Amino acid sequence: MANFPIVRPRRLRQNKLMRDIIAETEITEKDLILPIFIKENLSEPEKINSMPGVLRYPINDNLLKFIEESYGNGIRYIILFGIPSYKDDIASSAFAKDGVIQKSVKMIKDTFGEKLIIITDECTDEYASHGHCGIVKERRGTYVVDNDESLKLHAKIALSQAEAGSDIIAPSSMMDGVVGAIRKELDENGFQDTAIMAYSAKYASTFYSPFREAAYSKPGFGDRKSYQMDPRNGYEAIKEVRLDIEEGADIVMVKPAHTYLDIIRLVKSAFPEYPLAAYHVSGEYSMIKAAAINGWIDERVAVMEITTAIKRAGADLIITYYANEIVKWIREGVPF
Repeated sequence: MANFPIVRPRRLRQNKLMRDIIAETEITEKDLILPIFIKENLSEPEKINSMPGVLRYPINDNLLKFIEESYGNGIRYIILFGIPSYKDDIASSAFAKDGVIQKSVKMIKDTFGEKLIIITDECTDEYASHGHCGIVKERRGTYVVDNDESLKLHAKIALSQAEAGSDIIAPSSMMDGVVGAIRKELDENGFQDTAIMAYSAKYASTFYSPFREAAYSKPGFGDRKSYQMDPRNGYEAIKEVRLDIEEGADIVMVKPAHTYLDIIRLVKSAFPEYPLAAYHVSGEYSMIKAAAINGWIDERVAVMEITTAIKRAGADLIITYYANEIVKWIREGVPF
């Protein structure tokens, strides 16, 4: 038997330059999407108690200044969430020509043109008085979300966002058939080039709680477990993603990200040719932030480690409230 030399993997870990040259995963600014909360009838940026460091922005120069600063950091992709001045049962403020998202998209496009890609979250929860992701009807003494009736509303909202100038529509309702309904509506109205990023595998997660405070989108009754995915199921995500792809999704998504790395890997392995986004959600952000504020972890190292894990699992795009910090830390040198 031949005598082989002793293999010592540590040879390639002995210093940072050596580790960098063989690193398998690298985060760049092109991987990151920055979420932004925009609130009507606001004059100055507003703090969010459960999300330290994240603000709600008014539709004015404060928003443009924040986006300009983010652009200067290297951010090129943003996703917008609107908080309207009024709500009703049919979420009419979500598709209004002068709605919070519609006005914001037009203002941002007028200022930045093609320098940014604007993604708009398409849903009704922030805009409906009941806080659910569709049309609510009473059946046999209980209130339910009517899936098929909701599709018409989601298509209408998506078209209004495309007309305002959105580059990518991101339907987050998890209604069956919503991607197909939106694709049909966009195509029939001349928006064949407007892309769709589907919240394909969106789980019914407790980690959305800070977002619901930020966007005033807590359900008025019940929960969303009848239409968002059961956290106990993994392979079901493959079915959901396949359906969205068949209906015309250009980009698919797994949400949450940090706590669903196995799902990211499953989806990417099943559909390697499709761009995959992963949303590092509000609760995941707030857990890191709280631990960092208390001095329990090194925030920079923790964020970079977790974001790297999300990309390593298979995500091509990462939606993260830490996007600005990450691009700054990349320039300073990844702490590995």
